[in-house]
Amino acid sequence: MRAEHPRLEIEDLTVEVGEKRLLHRVDLRLDPGEIHVIFGPNGSGKSSLLSAIMGLPPYRAVSGDVRLDGESILGLPPTERARRGIGLAFQHPPDVEGVRLDTMIAAMGAEGDLASRARRLEMVGHLDRDLNVGFSGGERKRSELLQLWMQAPSVVLLDEPESGVDVDSIERVADVARLLFEKDRPIRERRRAGIIVTHTGTILERLHAHRGYVMVDGRIRCAGAPLDIFDQIKRHGFDGCIAEARDEWEEGDRDGVTGST
Repeated sequence: MRAEHPRLEIEDLTVEVGEKRLLHRVDLRLDPGEIHVIFGPNGSGKSSLLSAIMGLPPYRAVSGDVRLDGESILGLPPTERARRGIGLAFQHPPDVEGVRLDTMIAAMGAEGDLASRARRLEMVGHLDRDLNVGFSGGERKRSELLQLWMQAPSVVLLDEPESGVDVDSIERVADVARLLFEKDRPIRERRRAGIIVTHTGTILERLHAHRGYVMVDGRIRCAGAPLDIFDQIKRHGFDGCIAEARDEWEEGDRDGVTGST
């Protein structure tokens, strides 16, 4: 049985930057406890969707809505969206000179055992360093996850969490991602939901997801079981995946998502 309100609902969302349209009438429903995965080639709009959900400039919603627990958040700034429970881990987090990692986490008003969580991510030695300055690719990803873990959002947005990291870092990233998504709890008790954007699909081998989509040119083109979609992409590319799913898609299998084609 579905929740009365989705944890996150995107309805008919069209987004522009300047005069350029990046997202076209995207629909997506994310219920409590669910993880959805978005695949797509570079420049397809995946990261733009996460940025639009977070309310980051210069992304501007020109139509549609984004609702968190049934309430529209489109008019809210990113800080308020974060306060209400949306957390984003960037694909390429910026360097922030003069702001230590532990200072950044303290500014969130975060609760929890920072020291033990930093140990779990092998980030203890980075807490007193300027945020991301001199960090390797894997360290940046682990820094983002540590901040999310301390923030404890109700909706987790992960942008390419496995890109630019080695095998050992992927294991640590996946380990903490499982905790973020409450995989240590019984299914009925999991309330946190999330969207993972991925180009490689590597994290799917370590983190079970409920629904997958292919985004091309700012449109969701097909949807289905994440591993099935990933298998189609590996065998036939994104075009082949879309062709394989088109019949099912056009017959109305839009449980949780619709999109113009």
